Amino acid sequence: MSNRNHNDVELAADAPATTPSYRPTPLEKQAPCQAGCANCGDIRAWIGTVAQRKKAGISREVAYARAWCRIAEVNPFPATLGRICPHPCESRCNRGELDEPLAISQLERFLGDHAITAGLPLPRIEQRGGLPSIGVIGAGPSGLSFAYQMARRGYPVAVYDARKKAGGMLRYGVPDYRLPQSILDAEVGKIVDLGVELHLDTRVGRDVELAELRGRHDHLYLAIGAQAGQNLEIPGANGPSVWNAIDYLERMNRGQALDLGSRVVVIGGGNSAMDAARCARRQGSEVTVLYRRRLHEMPAIKWEVEEAVEEGVQLMLLVAPVKFEREADGRLVGLEIRHMQPGSPDSTGRSKPEPVIGSEFCLPVDAVITAIAQRPVLDGLDGLDGLQSAGGWLVRDDHGTAGIGMLAGGDVCGPGIAGDAIIQGRHTAEHLHARLNGQAERADPSPAATPITAQSVRLATRKSGQAVHAHKLSGQERVARGMADTSATISEEEFLHEVERCFSCGACLGCGQCNMYCTSDCFIAVDDPRPGHYFTLNLDECRECGKCIEVCPSGYLEEM
Repeated sequence: MSNRNHNDVELAADAPATTPSYRPTPLEKQAPCQAGCANCGDIRAWIGTVAQRKKAGISREVAYARAWCRIAEVNPFPATLGRICPHPCESRCNRGELDEPLAISQLERFLGDHAITAGLPLPRIEQRGGLPSIGVIGAGPSGLSFAYQMARRGYPVAVYDARKKAGGMLRYGVPDYRLPQSILDAEVGKIVDLGVELHLDTRVGRDVELAELRGRHDHLYLAIGAQAGQNLEIPGANGPSVWNAIDYLERMNRGQALDLGSRVVVIGGGNSAMDAARCARRQGSEVTVLYRRRLHEMPAIKWEVEEAVEEGVQLMLLVAPVKFEREADGRLVGLEIRHMQPGSPDSTGRSKPEPVIGSEFCLPVDAVITAIAQRPVLDGLDGLDGLQSAGGWLVRDDHGTAGIGMLAGGDVCGPGIAGDAIIQGRHTAEHLHARLNGQAERADPSPAATPITAQSVRLATRKSGQAVHAHKLSGQERVARGMADTSATISEEEFLHEVERCFSCGACLGCGQCNMYCTSDCFIAVDDPRPGHYFTLNLDECRECGKCIEVCPSGYLEEM
C-alpha cells in the first residue's frame, strides 16, 4: 500500500459522497519464487515452517521434517535437485531487489541431505488395496516421479529399466562431482520403500515384451528418456577418437575412463557439453568447447559455463566444424573449423548462425566429443498402436496421453532438464488418479494469480543481508579432485540464517506489527498458531484507520 493519507481522500466530482473503508482483509498471495518453479513445492510455506518454528511452538527437528515433507510432496529428489537444478525460483525472489535472492537451492539441498541422514520416509497419501496395477518403463527422473506419486496414493507400481541401476540420466549423464551416486541411491531407495518394485537389467523387447506388460498392468507410463546422442554428419566423423557426449559421460560414471589424449574438442553449447568438457579436464586434457553462436545464446546453465571456464576450459564461439582431418591409418589429427556470424532470428528467437566463406582453419586435436543433440530410442516397443510421434519424439497431451492406452513423459517427449521430467511425471500421475476416481481432469497447472511484487512487501522496512553461498573450491582445486564431490552442503547455522532472510511474500509471518499498531483490538491470537496463521480478525471493533495495512511487511493484509 502506498503512503496515502487516510484522513484526506479526494473524491471525483461525480462520485457518491460515501466514507471510504480501510478495513483489513487477510489475503494470501502467490510468491514469485513459487511462480518460477513447480518442483520446490510451496517454497514460502516450507521455509516459513523453519523460520517461524518458535512462533508456532515446534522444535527444529519437527520443523525440518515438515519442511522436507512439503517439498517431497511434489518432488522426491530434493537432495538431488538441490545440487543440479538451475533454480529458476531464485531469479524471481523479491529479496533480489534488496540485496541477494534467497539461496533456495542450498536450503532444499540441506533439507534433502537431512532427510537422508535422519532416515525420513517419503510422505504417503493413503494405503488401500484393490487399485489398478501401474507399470512404468524407464527408471529415470520422470518414471520414478510418476511411480512415486502413484505409489504414495496406494497403487501397486512396478518399474522396468534396461540398466543395472535406477536413475536414468541422473545416474549416467550427470558426473559424480555434481551428483554423488550415494545421494541418488538414497533418494531412489525412499521411493522403493513405498513398495515400488524395481525390475532392473530388463529391456523391453529383449527381456520382456510390451504386450506382456500390457497384460500385466492396467496402465503403462513410458519414460525411457532420450539417451542416444546424435552424431555429426560431416566428413571423417565416423572413425576413432570421436565420442558422443552421452556415451562418454556414461563411461565416466561407470568408472570406464577413456584415453582422450592431451587435446580435446567438445562440440556443443548445452549442459551435456559442459559436463563432458569438465570431465575431460579432470582427465588431464586441454579442452576447447566449440559453439556456433554467441555466449549469451548458450543453452547451458550459466553457472555451469562459468565453472567450466574457471576450471580451464576454453570457449571458442561463433565457429562450426567442417570436417575431421585424419591420417591414412584413420588416426585423428585435426578438425577443420569455419567462422560463423549471427544472422536473422530463428524460431527460438536466437540468431541463426551463418558461415563466413573462406574463414576455414584447422585445429589440432587428439579426440572430439560431440554434444549437439539427443534422441529417444524406441526399438523394441512394437505394439504401441496409435502412438503419436513427431520428428522422432513422442507427443503427449496435457494429461500425459501419448497413444491408445499409453501414458508418456520426460525426455522421450522432448529434451529438457531433470526438473521438467519430474514435473511431467507428477502431473501425469495426478491426472490419472483423478480420472480413476471419477474426478475431472485438468490441464497442467499454471499460476492463476499475479505474483506479489517487491514493492508490495515493504522493502523500506527490511534490513539488508547477504545470502549464504555454496561452499566451492577454486577451479584448479576442483580439477585436482577429479570426479569427487567438490561442493559441501551449507551448515545448520548457515541454513537457519538463510531461512530468516525470507520475506514471506504475501503470507503472514507472525511479526505482530498489525496488532501493535491497532488501537481497536481487532487482531486476536489463535490457539493453535502455525506458520502463516497467527490471528483472526474481529472487524466489529475496526475503526478503519488502515494502519495495519500500511505496516504489514509481507503484503498479507489489504483493503476490503
